[in-house]
Amino acid sequence: MGTAMTVAEVLAGVPLRTPVPAAIEGQTVTGLGYDSRRVATGFLFFAFPGSRVDGRAFAAEAMRRGAVAVVSDLGPPEGFPGPWMETPHGRQALALAARNFYGAPDARIQLTGITGTNGKTTVAYLVDSVLRAAGKTTALVGTIEYRLAGKVLPAANTTPESLDLVALLAELEQLGGTHATMEVSSHALALGRVHALQFHTAVFTNLSQDHLDFHGTMEAYFHAKSRLFAGAGAPPPGWAVVNHEDPATPKLPIDPATRVIAYGLGQGASLRASHIASTVRGLQFHVGYGKQKKRIRSPLIGGVNVHNILAACGAGISYGLPLDTIAEGIAACPGIPGRFERVDEGQPFGVVVDYAHTPDALRNVIAIARALTRGRVITLFGCGGDRDRNKRPPMGQAAAASDFVVLTSDNPRSEDPIAILTDALVGVRRTDVAHAIEPDRAAAIRQAIGMAHAGDMVILAGKGHETYQEIAGQRNPFDDREVARMVLREMGFGGGQRT
Repeated sequence: MGTAMTVAEVLAGVPLRTPVPAAIEGQTVTGLGYDSRRVATGFLFFAFPGSRVDGRAFAAEAMRRGAVAVVSDLGPPEGFPGPWMETPHGRQALALAARNFYGAPDARIQLTGITGTNGKTTVAYLVDSVLRAAGKTTALVGTIEYRLAGKVLPAANTTPESLDLVALLAELEQLGGTHATMEVSSHALALGRVHALQFHTAVFTNLSQDHLDFHGTMEAYFHAKSRLFAGAGAPPPGWAVVNHEDPATPKLPIDPATRVIAYGLGQGASLRASHIASTVRGLQFHVGYGKQKKRIRSPLIGGVNVHNILAACGAGISYGLPLDTIAEGIAACPGIPGRFERVDEGQPFGVVVDYAHTPDALRNVIAIARALTRGRVITLFGCGGDRDRNKRPPMGQAAAASDFVVLTSDNPRSEDPIAILTDALVGVRRTDVAHAIEPDRAAAIRQAIGMAHAGDMVILAGKGHETYQEIAGQRNPFDDREVARMVLREMGFGGGQRT
């Protein structure tokens, strides 16, 4: 919980276009809010425009619930009955105010931020495992879930709003925690959700096409990612752990005072992997940093995870941890939910569920499958609705690296599923790969698994850990893993009866 402060104290250092009214300067603030439904007496309400609604529409409700004043990017609605302060950037204002209200916990909690197109979740889990192996009490914030000193919380966004994030860091500090690892999405950086937070270590995984529906161009997308390294309203991070082999890395605005660890497989990387052995049981390789060398073992599968593990090793090194401890943490990190996650009911072919929803990620997961099987690779995938349409043909073309493609729905959201399939089909048909089209995802999973023979590998791509499918604005329960398990049992595997 934050400490009760005055309005003037909470807004100290927050840029305002209109001054704090003298009548409320000394009034006590008992909490902050951006959702009127969670406002109580004494709260300061922040109303900023969102992608779907304008927060100003709920300002009057916040006042009725006892808010002392409203802070917003824009002016008040006509006839608004209360104090209103304008700021150049509502979300940045909320971030600064939250940091004031909760006593700047990021000044004492050591933060690792991970950004990039692919691999963020895996790297975050690995880093958290390394820190826990070192005896730290930690928090983990990411796409799948939030973890707070061992307690698991549901994840609303990959990166939560600044108020929720700072409150979580403050709670971690109260519980004796010292380190927090978080995925930092491009949306979060562009919108100011991590504004003013001080990062000890920033990690860059890679850059490829994604989220252009939000950012517009690859340049804007990269610029958003870059903010983590320049310092988003705070000093730049003390350490930067970057992918030496990604073409975008040299363009990152890394401050001269930031210490850099460049990871990779080739010459020029300061943190290198060599003697790599990849099997269905996981990875083994040597890692070298300066004069330090260590054999790393991990249950994670596939060459792409060598880079993810190296990124986590780099983060551990940035905290001064010995390679022995880092190796212990890597080995202790099990498979990540929805990341090449096996569904095994004793069938003579492989079935894996993976979150791959970009062309690069899909190519990577198909390459892993290809390396692990002598049979065919059958890939089921779809594309999300209300997202970057230009990504759909490249997704189809990436899927065509398989032997057979089943094109289906992902999360159509408000779009026509057939229109989405048509966009992706353009890429599939640029090749001569055999394919089928089935808009119903459950039926498509049944088709993909039903055509598998002994030694084949079936990839169910796109949704990974998700336990819902969003169609026409409705979220319906749907888990690729559970559907696949049901289909396999219907086929007579896993002790089930053939139907």
